[in-house]
Order: sequence, then C-alpha cells, then structure tokens
Amino acid sequence: MKAVAVTPGKPNSVHLAELPKPRVDDIPGGRGVLVRVLKIGVDATDREINEAKYGAAPPGYDFLVLGHESFGVVEAVGKNVRNLKPGDYVTATVRRPGGSIYDQIGTSDMTSEEVYYERGINLLHGFLTEYYVDDAEFIVRMPDGLKHLHVLAEPMSCATKAVQQAFEVQRRLRVWRPQVAYVMGAGQIGLLTTLVLRLRGLEVYTLARGEGPSLKSEIVEAMGAHYISTKQTPLQAMPAKVGKADLIIDATGSSAIAFGCMQLLGHNGVLVWTSVTGGLQHTEVPSDKVNLDWVLGNKLLLGSVNANREHFEMGIKDMALGEVMFPGVIQRILTTPIQGLDSYQKMMQTLVEDNEALKVYVEVAEG
Repeated sequence: MKAVAVTPGKPNSVHLAELPKPRVDDIPGGRGVLVRVLKIGVDATDREINEAKYGAAPPGYDFLVLGHESFGVVEAVGKNVRNLKPGDYVTATVRRPGGSIYDQIGTSDMTSEEVYYERGINLLHGFLTEYYVDDAEFIVRMPDGLKHLHVLAEPMSCATKAVQQAFEVQRRLRVWRPQVAYVMGAGQIGLLTTLVLRLRGLEVYTLARGEGPSLKSEIVEAMGAHYISTKQTPLQAMPAKVGKADLIIDATGSSAIAFGCMQLLGHNGVLVWTSVTGGLQHTEVPSDKVNLDWVLGNKLLLGSVNANREHFEMGIKDMALGEVMFPGVIQRILTTPIQGLDSYQKMMQTLVEDNEALKVYVEVAEG
C-alpha cells in the first residue's frame, strides 16, 4: 500500500513509499484495531521533518512515514477489543510507551526518557498511508456528529492539554481564578486554544502578525475573543492596554516570542510553551529583570508537548461543546484539502508556501 514518507536527515526527501497492508493480528493479545485512513492533517511538524530538522526512521527502515493527525474508520478489531467496532470513526494518539514509569501508566507524553516514540515523528511510522493497525489503547472513538471536524482532534488534544496542565499545576495556589489570557499565534493550535479558554470563561486576546479583517480574526472574534495584530499593537504594549495576563499560551513556533512572553505575565501567572522549534535561533532577554519579576511574582513556566488518551477525550468533548456554543466556527479552520496520497509534492509545497492555509489535510479515501 502507498505511504508518504521522508528520508530522515535528507532535506526535501518527501516521496511515496510502499508498505505491506497491516493486519489485526499484527498486535498481540487480540487487541489490534485495523483502521482505514480517511483524512490526515499535516502541519509545520511534517514540513520541518522534511527539512531534516528532526525525525528518525523506525528500526529496520531508511524512511519515516509522515502524518500524526489521523482520522479514519475501523475496519476490523481483535477478539479482545470491547470498546470499538467496525464502522466507528476514530482518531489515534501519537506517543507510544517507552520504559519509564510514566510510559507504563498511560502518560507516555510525560516520559522521563531521552528517547521517545511518536508516530510520524520519531522512530515510528505515521498515519499518512492507506491503512494502519494499532492497539485499542491508542485508538479514540470520535462521535459521528463530529466527523466534519476530523483531523482537528489531534491538535485539539494539544490545546486542551496545555490549558488543563496550567490549571492542574496551579492547584499549588489553593485558589486560582484566571481572568485574562493571551494566546500567542493564530494558527490551528492558537485558534483551538482560544476556543478552550473561551469555553472556560476567560477574557482571551489572541495575538498574531497579520492585520484584520481576515479569516483568523473572524474565527477569533466569532468565539468571543479579541484578535490583536502585533503590527498594530506590539507585544510590549499589551500590559498597558489590557493588563498583564494570568495565563499565556505560546503557539507561534518562535522562540523569540516564547521568551518575550515572560515579561507580559502577571503575579501567580503561568506561561505555557507548546511550540517545537527546530532551528538555531539565539535570543537576548533582560535576564536580571525577568529573574527578579518571576521570583517575586511566583510565576511559572510550563512546557506542554503532545497529549495522551485522556487529553484526546477531553479535546473531543471541548469540540462538541464548542460546536454548541459557537456553531460552525471550528470547521472554518479546515481550509486546505489535498486530494490523495499521490499529491504529496503539492501537500509539502502548500505547507511551505501558503501562508493563508490554517489547516492542510490530505483526503486519502472517502467514507
């Protein structure tokens, strides 16, 4: 069967590869789930892997199949699978367990090991193919009523996790009721994070370079949040304009902005970094001032990567609530379909060149 892959370490090596069709029995213990792939989301991670910034092939292969944002339909299940059946729409988590205690209790996104296993990213093939099989533990059912949002389940899980982790860690304060949040970036993660925060009742300011009106600003405002163009209002002007933030979530992919956010956070606040930056950029920061403000202000910096099954399920619930609260808004993020696996060059070109594309996804099959 066809698969879209890269040769890790070789820039611009995206190509079609061949894999044998998997079987339910490939997973031991009767826990296999065979999924026919319908749509796969692609993003900056896939672009940067193709640019050879990171990524590693599975043992025994010289290529890595891309794609970590999956949506498909169950074709068959093993004899010991109880919670899924043929015909169910599903997505799949991305991280797979290593050997640490965190991996073994279902939180492989929190692994304490240096080596990690992520489908389509590191040491495991991804989902950008015709079929895949996996253990039922890593397959998450999606309601039929949300199938029109398909590949947003994975980025939604990351957005939900980032917010949930901030609230979880702030239990240290006994009482934490954030009122104002900044979201840095209005790509898919930034927009979905805006949604999650609005569902939790925060006043949200979503910052991006582009000036409105635009699709991004329309989506932000349709969620009841405020779109701020940094061309018109620099980051440093935000505290004077609306007050310092109780919670900042950076989803820009820019380490300079990630560090710059440290000066915008209020007392007892949390800054969450979600970006994975594969470059070599160096950034100057006023370290003495930041150090003093953070110590005296009891501020917290939190890194949030990927998501486990719990966050996928939470994210799907947030999408369902978002559909009720803001009908038709979430679907507007799905801007750019690519037809078929054979269009892999167009897929990658779109990721590189189309700055207006919010969510690029490959339509692998109908269903």
